[in-house]
Amino acid sequence: MCGIVGIIGRGDVADGLVEGLQRLEYRGYDSAGIATVCDGRLGRRRAVGKLAELRRMLAEDPLPGAVGIGHTRWATHGRPTEANAHPHAGSHVAVVHNGIIENYAALRDELTADGVAFESETDTETVAKLMGAYLDAGREPRAAFAEAIGRLEGAFALAVLFEAEPETLYCARRGSPLAVGRGDGEMYLGSDAYALAPFTNRVTYLSDGDWAVVMRDRVEVFGPDGAPVSRQEQLSDASAAIVDKGEHRHFMAKEIHEQPEVIGHTLSAYLDPVSGTVRLPEGGIDFAGVTSLTISACGTAYFAGLIAKYWFETYARLPVEIDIASELRYRDVPYRQGGAALFVSQSGETADTLAALRDAKEAGQRIGAVVNVPESTIAREADALYPTHAGPEIGVASTKAFTCQLATLACIAIGAGVARGVLSPEEEQRLLTALLEVPRHVAEALSMDEALRDLAQDMASARDVLYLGRGVSFPLALEGALKLKEISYIHAEGYAAGELKHGPIALIDEAVPVIVIAPPGPLFEKTISNMQEVMARGGRCCLISTKAGLAAAERGGELWAKVPVPDTEGLLSPLVYAVPVQLLAYHAAVAKGTDVDQPRNLAKSVTVE
Repeated sequence: MCGIVGIIGRGDVADGLVEGLQRLEYRGYDSAGIATVCDGRLGRRRAVGKLAELRRMLAEDPLPGAVGIGHTRWATHGRPTEANAHPHAGSHVAVVHNGIIENYAALRDELTADGVAFESETDTETVAKLMGAYLDAGREPRAAFAEAIGRLEGAFALAVLFEAEPETLYCARRGSPLAVGRGDGEMYLGSDAYALAPFTNRVTYLSDGDWAVVMRDRVEVFGPDGAPVSRQEQLSDASAAIVDKGEHRHFMAKEIHEQPEVIGHTLSAYLDPVSGTVRLPEGGIDFAGVTSLTISACGTAYFAGLIAKYWFETYARLPVEIDIASELRYRDVPYRQGGAALFVSQSGETADTLAALRDAKEAGQRIGAVVNVPESTIAREADALYPTHAGPEIGVASTKAFTCQLATLACIAIGAGVARGVLSPEEEQRLLTALLEVPRHVAEALSMDEALRDLAQDMASARDVLYLGRGVSFPLALEGALKLKEISYIHAEGYAAGELKHGPIALIDEAVPVIVIAPPGPLFEKTISNMQEVMARGGRCCLISTKAGLAAAERGGELWAKVPVPDTEGLLSPLVYAVPVQLLAYHAAVAKGTDVDQPRNLAKSVTVE
């Protein structure tokens, strides 16, 4: 996901633009650049790679100017090169852009036929050249901007700087998020409140389809039809401090170790230990009358939803349909009357999840948002907000956001069970007690860090790894495989252990490590039986279970590795078992020397299809 920053300042803004961009590094990027207006002329600096390259360039060739725009780019159209980096320029105009312009090829052909020359492979340059062509045809900047965005198709956020109006920024959003910040005689633009936090906490979020003219003393906002609209200014609670790694080598390690604290914060928002009850937000979904529940998300959040399906069906006896958002939005779903839908997203801006939410809302479903950013688009468009309280997550691979999503979903499922008369007060109290023990158990699981590092050193040389689990451990097996793939680049697959003999067992040999997730419970013996089938064929098995589970499994053969985990309430085990799964992936990636926090080809938040 690319990042946008804009500043109308009192003095030179180059350093402020880079500071804002630094706060957006967590999104992932492969190039960066800024543009300013100075003495009536546009200037640009662009660099491939990390912000350090842009800083070096600015140190050698400073860029003065009190008004500017900046961008971190994650390549979609065109390779990561300086020519493809933002800002892009047209005649007397500079543009930065998040998203995809779907009709850029047709616009580019039209402009090329009129003699306009292009320098990049990007769709964004088409926007700059189109606005420049309108300026050359005699239009004023506002008219050129409005006419150009009226011709664009796709999902985008834009920030635009015109030479002719050096004290003004133009911006628009359609699908991708954008916020305007107000300071003392200064104004700001940002992709989110974190980018604006060093400068101001007074934030106005543009609604989908809005465009705006930002001046030093005010902002004028217009709706999709061009008519003026009013958007409320809010006080953001985004931290002004740039999040650092502390004593850890990577943000991912820091965030893994933050989980006892942030899970505790999340649980405290939903549980009342004095009364022994779950407290869901007022005005939320009335689960007592819900006929069915749909859950949808992407990536790791989808696996959290898969686990939650077991919880809602067990604790609330509520039928659950779950699908990946990019699939759900294109199915002709026969939603039940009186149904509800939960959409799970760390950023609250995931494009496919947002589109699926809108489809479900149009179909009459009551919408709940499980998000980490309360000011996000998904949060604002939902009927009920269920915050995850994970705090900023900088590493691209989700860790603490995942477990906080699980904590939130577990509380919602238990609350739903109480509302539907499925759980008695005694059962609610028992589950609440088990949840309140989770932060302590997670802290205990983190004590395995060093042992898991040694195990991961061995696993790092593998070409393929399998993860097995049953019940709620099956989605965790999927998540474990995803974590290993995305940061270590080792091919891994997660399977329901009962599916082993339906194909995957053909992959087993002594070179393929098999990670088996088997908490005690009714599915333990069956999972261990599947593991023993692997061992009988020479497979190297690492078992993640309690000490009692490991002792029982050892009677069936010698394990390659054992990972003891604290004993936790059966269905809630993924909250604790996620820790060794995350640490294995992390240490394998470190052993291979990959970019753990910003793995190749990945972005923190996917805001285009």
